[in-house]
Amino acid sequence: MENQESGSPSVASSAAINRLMKRYGLSPRHRLGQNFLVDARVLEAILAAAHLTAGDVVLEVGPGLGVLTEALAARAGSVLALELDPGLLSILQERLAGRPNLSLIHGDALKEDLAALLREAKPESAGGAKVVANLPYYITTPFLMRLLEETPGWERAVLMVQREVADRLLASPGGKDYGVLTLSVRYHAVAELVTPVSRRAFWPSPDVDSAVVRLFRREQAPVDAPPGILFDCIRAGFGQRRKTLANALGARYGRERVGTVLEAAGIDGQRRAETLSLEEFSAVATAMGLES
Repeated sequence: MENQESGSPSVASSAAINRLMKRYGLSPRHRLGQNFLVDARVLEAILAAAHLTAGDVVLEVGPGLGVLTEALAARAGSVLALELDPGLLSILQERLAGRPNLSLIHGDALKEDLAALLREAKPESAGGAKVVANLPYYITTPFLMRLLEETPGWERAVLMVQREVADRLLASPGGKDYGVLTLSVRYHAVAELVTPVSRRAFWPSPDVDSAVVRLFRREQAPVDAPPGILFDCIRAGFGQRRKTLANALGARYGRERVGTVLEAAGIDGQRRAETLSLEEFSAVATAMGLES
C-alpha cells in the first residue's frame, strides 16, 4: 500500500493485507464490519465521484488500513479520518505519519459531534466539506440518519453501502424498497448511484454485494410541510405498511380526523404508504397541521 501522490491510487492485495494485520497481531473483526477494499477500479470511482479539490475538508469514517485515506490526503486540503478500532488506529498512525493535512481520530461515528469536527477543520476561506467513506455495514442506516438530520456543513457525500441499502435510497414509490429511509434521503439530499460493487472487491469478502452512492445535500427542503409533522406522518404510514393509509394513519391520529385530512389533501385513503411520493406526504402533513 505504497503512497502515491499522483497518478492512479493503489490498493493492497488480500495477501498483503493479511501479512500487515498479522504483523500487528490483528485479524479482521466481523463485528465491526472490517472488509478491506482490494479493487483499484472501485477506489478510482469513489475518488472521481468525490471530485476533490485542494480547498476541501473531507470526513472519512472507518478508514481501516488507510488505502482510501491515503488517496484522499493526496487530493484534499484536509482529511479527518474517524476510526473506532484502536488496533487499526495504530497501523494508520504508523503508515500515514508525516501528513500535515491528515488528522486521525479515535472515535465512534455514531457518537462523535460530526458537525463540530467539520466546523473546526474548515476555515472560512476553504472550499467545500465532503464525507467519503467505505461505511462499516452495521452502522450504515443510523450513520446516514445522523448525517442527514443532525450534521449540517457538508455539501457532498460519497459512501460505500450494502446494495440493499442503496436500493432503498434510490427506490421509487410502489416498491418493497421504498420507505422511511428513502423519503428521509429525498428530503435532505439528491441521491444517485455511482457504481455497483461486487463482494469480491473486498477482503475478506462480505456476504452481500455493495454499491457506491453519492448524495448532494439540499440547501432548501423540497416540500413545504413542517418536517416534524411530515416525518411523523411518514413513520405512521410505514409503521403498518400492509394497511391502507386510512387505517395506518388512523391508528396514530384517529380515523375521523384522518378521513378529513386525506380528503383535504386529495389522497385516496385506500392507498398504501409505499405508493405516496414525498410531495403527496407533504400534502397530507400540511392538511394534518391545519387540522391540529
